[in-house]
Amino acid sequence: MNVQWYPGHMTKAKRAMQEDMKLIDLVIELVDARIPLSSRNPDIDELGKNKARLILLNKSDLASESYNLAWENYFQEKGYHVVKINAKSNASVKIIQGVIQKACKEKIERDRKRGILNRPVRAMVVGIPNVGKSTFINTFAGKACTKTGNKPGVTKGKQWIRLNKNVELLDTPGILWPKFEDPAVGLRLALIGSIRDEILNRTEMAFELISILTTHYTGILEKRYEGIEETKKAEEILYQIAKSRACLSKGGEYDLDKAAMLLMEEFRNGKIGRITLEFP
Repeated sequence: MNVQWYPGHMTKAKRAMQEDMKLIDLVIELVDARIPLSSRNPDIDELGKNKARLILLNKSDLASESYNLAWENYFQEKGYHVVKINAKSNASVKIIQGVIQKACKEKIERDRKRGILNRPVRAMVVGIPNVGKSTFINTFAGKACTKTGNKPGVTKGKQWIRLNKNVELLDTPGILWPKFEDPAVGLRLALIGSIRDEILNRTEMAFELISILTTHYTGILEKRYEGIEETKKAEEILYQIAKSRACLSKGGEYDLDKAAMLLMEEFRNGKIGRITLEFP
């Protein structure tokens, strides 16, 4: 299954981000803990070179904890500061503030030597669509200062947010990159909801998800849906899910598209379990 999506406004957003990099000290990059590599825009490394870097593994509460730890180690070994978060929760805010100061230690020291005291760290928040940037900023700032939505592409303009005397954040629109070289990347992004569902074949996506779950999370579907046999092919399992949850068309037939939507929604909401789709 080959998925590609790169709306025109993203080119403009990338150019603006390039300009804004001159103003900032730190790049805070949100990735989805379920697919940490596939949810990283490869352009960010080039755009943010020579800047302090912090990676936030967002939605870590939806991902397998053992893989969260493995990904945390993976990024730390590459020289990034890393924090596991759930953008909706206040619990990680204090930890992040400490890590921001640590990541920008050299910059703060340079300022001090020049006699510049208490200049706030200016950080840019980046990430692909629907990875939770706006939710993170709202939680971090303690008020609804950016527009949020569960559809990719809600944040359009540039916004500076003063968090406290130590940190100012620049929010940016979510940007993808022009072409996914590896089809598996496009598929994973589609599965977590970073590509508009309306342009996708949901039934095919459900087959792919079932295949991943039966391979890496044996028994998880049988536990969630009554009457499922994981030894069956993906198409038969989706049919069993339709049967289990009475996903019917108007003619009374079992509706695979409805079952696919149900499966995708329950995966994205964590109802099936804590699932990581990509492994370091």
